[in-house]
Amino acid sequence: MLMGAGLVSTNNLPNFQLDSGVARNTKYPLLKGNINHSACYWVYQKDFTVDQFCQEAKKIGLKAVDLLGKNDWATLKKYGLNCGMANGAEISLYEGFNHREHHPKLIENYTELIPVLASYGFNNIICFSGARKGIDDETGLTVCAEGLKRLMPLAEKHKVTVTMELLNSKIDHRDYQCDHTAWGVELCKRVGSDRFKLLYDIYHMQIMEGDLIRTLTENAAYISHYHTGGVPGRHEIDESQEIYYPAIMRAIIKTGYKGSVAQEFIPSKKPAIDRLVECIKICDV
Repeated sequence: MLMGAGLVSTNNLPNFQLDSGVARNTKYPLLKGNINHSACYWVYQKDFTVDQFCQEAKKIGLKAVDLLGKNDWATLKKYGLNCGMANGAEISLYEGFNHREHHPKLIENYTELIPVLASYGFNNIICFSGARKGIDDETGLTVCAEGLKRLMPLAEKHKVTVTMELLNSKIDHRDYQCDHTAWGVELCKRVGSDRFKLLYDIYHMQIMEGDLIRTLTENAAYISHYHTGGVPGRHEIDESQEIYYPAIMRAIIKTGYKGSVAQEFIPSKKPAIDRLVECIKICDV
């Protein structure tokens, strides 16, 4: 059994059985319940199968796992975990809704997956704007809204939120169009459905615009999910980087947000699961 380095048991409480049958190890932190914690599986895929990671997630106290496709949704259900943000309908980060030539395939993919996702009881699926490739922001908004509106009746019927991720175009994703909160919020307004919102990636938005607490507070109505990451480098969210995550988490709670917050930092040290436990503790306010 993997355990967090340097973590101590919480008042020596005895282990107890979770609904999935996975024993809760008291050397992991006893979480407060104000944040529904999640983690992005891709970070840990070299160390764990999906099934193994779900077992670790239950021990830590996570409520969800992010960025898994339809072949893994049954495993999440097996362990009583939510899919905080599903994937598998997108083409790529750079081939998104802002170019009409991608609409037929995207509409086909999302039309197929949205009912399946809903059948598992999950309600968030990721999408991307795509790269600009020479188009201006107004054209991108117009074309994205045109494609996304075609999906909204199905998304509304199945109570699934199609969620566009805000990514930085400065360091990691050059030319990506949905790279500022204001652009994403304007797109939400043009689509005009509660089933289209934004994934506010704290790492990416710190790089692009900063002013995190005010921005997420003022635009809470348009945000359906959060990801974390340390700046610079997208490593641990500890004192080695510039964002003070406890304050960010308190601000998120204050907005009334009830979804999950997913860790998406890249561990700089091994074992990676121990780094996850440490960063969950930082965010558990």
